[in-house]
Amino acid sequence: MKIRILGPRVLLKPTKKEEKTKGGLLIPDSAKDDNKEGEVIEVGSYDIKDKEMPVKKGDKVIYSGFSNNKINIDGEDYYVVDVKDILAVVEERR
Repeated sequence: MKIRILGPRVLLKPTKKEEKTKGGLLIPDSAKDDNKEGEVIEVGSYDIKDKEMPVKKGDKVIYSGFSNNKINIDGEDYYVVDVKDILAVVEERR
């Protein structure tokens, strides 16, 4: 299925985080961070004059876990997130 994102939003594929501590203890959902990590799969349009979309396809980002819409495409979970809810782009160290 192909998705076209509308407005200043992005389609993110969440990055799976480890469900256990290094000692092997399971981490309950209530103790997990509200900030999430994911990969930008698709970007919408950004209508702010003379400004570019701050993220592009393939970027690894950290986004707020409070304001997103979970969707399922071909059996996989994705999130549609407003650009303003993206907190940071993760850059590789050199």
